[in-house]
Amino acid sequence: MTLETKLSVDQDYVKSFSEKHQEPAWMSSLRLQALEKAEDLPMPKPDKTNISKWNLTNFKQHTVESAPYGSLEELPEEVKSLIDLEDTDKTVYIQRDQTPAYLSLSTEAKDKGVIFTDIHTAIREHGELVKKYFMTDAVKVDEHKLTALHAALVNGGAFLYVPKNVELEAPIQAVYLHEHDETTLFNHVIVVADDHSAVTYVENYISTAKPEEAIFNIVSEVFTGANARITYGAVDNLAEGVTVYVNRRGMANGRDSKIEWALGLMNDGDVVSENITKLMGDGTFGDTKSVVVGRGNQTENFTTSIIHFGKNSEGYILKHGVMKDQASSIFNGIGKIEHGATKSNAEQESRVLMLSEKARGDANPILLIDEDDVTAGHAASVGRVDPIQLYYLMSRGISKEEAERLVIYGFLNPVVKELPIEGVKKQLVSVIERKVK
Repeated sequence: MTLETKLSVDQDYVKSFSEKHQEPAWMSSLRLQALEKAEDLPMPKPDKTNISKWNLTNFKQHTVESAPYGSLEELPEEVKSLIDLEDTDKTVYIQRDQTPAYLSLSTEAKDKGVIFTDIHTAIREHGELVKKYFMTDAVKVDEHKLTALHAALVNGGAFLYVPKNVELEAPIQAVYLHEHDETTLFNHVIVVADDHSAVTYVENYISTAKPEEAIFNIVSEVFTGANARITYGAVDNLAEGVTVYVNRRGMANGRDSKIEWALGLMNDGDVVSENITKLMGDGTFGDTKSVVVGRGNQTENFTTSIIHFGKNSEGYILKHGVMKDQASSIFNGIGKIEHGATKSNAEQESRVLMLSEKARGDANPILLIDEDDVTAGHAASVGRVDPIQLYYLMSRGISKEEAERLVIYGFLNPVVKELPIEGVKKQLVSVIERKVK
């Protein structure tokens, strides 16, 4: 038996929502066409995970009203800990459910012409620039029902554009706070680094609400020009009642450009996650590091893919997961080298630790090679905490519980250390320790 996927809104609602946000005609038209497509398109079919009974389409409310913050001092303590409050000249965006609640731009960002704002303001004030990137290349509207529904119902997110020849030293931060039980979030993030520019963007999804049932449909699109670099960090920490579809994609279009991901995937509900990077230009570089901790009765599916089109491109995938209780996860790593991408290199590693008898982890490394003059390799393992490592630590006077904690932290550290904001790094460590305790 499959869950009925009748949509919760109609064309009149979508048109009214677009008018309320004073969107240009192209965006209103895109929404309406996407909703029409969503009626007939099939649901995605993630490998080895049956999501036919998951509720990813039916919800009570598309938007909830939340008040903006007058200052960062008004933030909940869980959010304050993520942000350096002593730094008064930083770039940070806070979204409260679907409401843009706080935005500040550093002097450096303002002086260098950086655009960073909520997605609704970006569509109104920078419409032609947003139109160039919004679901035209990285994520397509008509891929399946969830992408079409996302395009129709986007109700949050951010837009970041770094102009040519601009390198930002300080990271840019966004926090998406979920605090209302009936929040339904269709969050869209676009990050663009134009030619010869560089930026680090870090986001947090964090729940203070504890809903019985909620839907989050998240899409991020990342683009680099020639010799540009984007480092994209994220920590997802949504509540048990939130069913999540998240799709983060990168397009390394310009020659010698780089896209690097550091992802802490710590949600407590069921999750389908895609992270796909396309290395289009010659000499492009993609690196994806992700960590996952599953617990309870979670079902999770994580697909990470780097696809090589450009010559001399390099792609690296590192995925480490820890499963406990009855949690079940699929880890698919795909390195694909297209015909013509000579001298390219695709490497990947997937490791899963299982902390209980009923936990399940499935690591699937996949190499798809359509070119001869390339190098590629993969490694995968699924197992339990190494007893030799535990014995070594315990022989030094460390308790078994503490020894196991140290082994797990060391196992996940390759991603934790990559996060560039200290508060976010500490939050990820705290979440990891709470979930594996």
